[in-house]
Amino acid sequence: MKKLNSSMQLTRAADYAIRVMIHLASRPPFERVLLPTLARATGAPESFLSKVLQALSRAKLISSRRGQSGGFEILSRGREASMREVIEAIDGPVFLNVCLIADGACPRDSWCPAHPVWVEAQQAMLDVLSSALIAELASGGVPARRGRTVRAAAQPVIIHSTNAGD
Repeated sequence: MKKLNSSMQLTRAADYAIRVMIHLASRPPFERVLLPTLARATGAPESFLSKVLQALSRAKLISSRRGQSGGFEILSRGREASMREVIEAIDGPVFLNVCLIADGACPRDSWCPAHPVWVEAQQAMLDVLSSALIAELASGGVPARRGRTVRAAAQPVIIHSTNAGD
């Protein structure tokens, strides 16, 4: 069996956050959605999802309200957010390699033949994540190369992972 290296994978929390944001953005403005509904729509356990929602709320991408008319609502900043902003609200900055965290983080970066490749790959990843806007994804649009948007074949409302263990 081939072992998967998870060092370059996003966390499960970031994955759930993206799912939640897309689901909330697919709802009409100012509509609140309850935690159990979000858990079913995203395939996330409620207990874990509540922590993700707290982080999204702290980042001012969503708001939460308790009580009879409570639930979670996407804010305009959240609708306009990119996948990168959502991921960074959960996990902090994303780096492909430790040598990219800060100038001088790696004593090899000035002479390492792999360093320029890491830099280019990092920038490409950030460009893709920055160009994928939550509102476009929720409306069925998918980012295309060179900044164009194309329409997806279907507009899924329920977002489930195909990863084992979700």
